[in-house]
Amino acid sequence: MKIYVTSVMVDDQAKALDFYRDKLGFQVKHDIDLGGGARWLTLTSPENPGGTELLLEPSGHPAAKPFKEALVADGIPYTSFAVDDIQAEVARLKGLGVQFTVEPMDAGAVWMAVFDDTCGNLIQIVQMKG
Repeated sequence: MKIYVTSVMVDDQAKALDFYRDKLGFQVKHDIDLGGGARWLTLTSPENPGGTELLLEPSGHPAAKPFKEALVADGIPYTSFAVDDIQAEVARLKGLGVQFTVEPMDAGAVWMAVFDDTCGNLIQIVQMKG
């Protein structure tokens, strides 16, 4: 068994697409209109286009808003992405206007940093040590 799709609940799919594609560098895999303003909108890493898809899930369910707000209030990232060079990635993202809530730091087996995805989530990036 392997992971096929994972999701991030976003406040606005169009805004999320701009952020995740244009700033983070993911590429669109599927963009299917589901009606009612919702889309099946998935992205993949250009490093592994046949790999796990990230679904930009509309956060319209009544439980989504308080859940996301609680995570942000506690500084807990919604999900985590791996990078090869955290210092270079943080510099690149800051150059694109991405706001970090946690600067790169030593977190044991990884270097990690956390940023605001502008769609209601904190996202962590990690670089494996060694």
